[in-house]
Amino acid sequence: MSVSPLDAVLPGAAPTDYARYMRTDELLALQKEPAQWVHPDELLFQIVHQSSELWLKLTRSHLSRALAHLGAGQVSAAELLIDRASEALRLITEHLRILRSLPPAHFATIRPALGTGSGFESPGWRLLRTATTELDIAFSRLLSARRLTTVEVYQAAAWDPLYRLAEALVDLDERIALWRTEHYSIATRVIGQGVLGTRHTPIDSLPALISHRRFPTLWEARSTLTQAPADSCPQRQPQ
Repeated sequence: MSVSPLDAVLPGAAPTDYARYMRTDELLALQKEPAQWVHPDELLFQIVHQSSELWLKLTRSHLSRALAHLGAGQVSAAELLIDRASEALRLITEHLRILRSLPPAHFATIRPALGTGSGFESPGWRLLRTATTELDIAFSRLLSARRLTTVEVYQAAAWDPLYRLAEALVDLDERIALWRTEHYSIATRVIGQGVLGTRHTPIDSLPALISHRRFPTLWEARSTLTQAPADSCPQRQPQ
């Protein structure tokens, strides 16, 4: 008997191959059922954060692959994957905006259901921190192997592969800062200022994290070039 194009052929119990491949039954069962809600907006809160974790998982995967390319000296391939990671962070930041519609009174009802859960415990964020630290070390090793400094990288033409890689890392750093900024803005809008988070962390301590740089030498290079006399910074030829 011939198989109809509509018949599911992949392993699994779901009625369609789409559901089997995407595992939609399991995915859509990860949120609380209506009978378990302390407030209907719990569904909004869970979906925003669960989807963020999925995007962070993808971001980590891209950065791990970029790290492997850097180790092999494949600068352009690493740049592409870092750009993808930055785009994923942009999407995470944008979908956080829907939480601006969460009334403070609704979140006050939901908050006890979180226990001591906090965004600081996000496994995706922990992996992203590790990945950016590894990338920073790998980039420094790459420059060391080529006997270059970050200032010299920025003296090259804008189409130089190392210049483009450096800018991709800066873009990633900016995306992290913008994500943190949006998170702080929403937290103060929904929770308020001068209060403690679920892990008794002051909400007002978050702005200090926004200015933290994951790739500090790339920012320092800008300051060095700005402060140095123009005639002391000869242009480096592209490699």
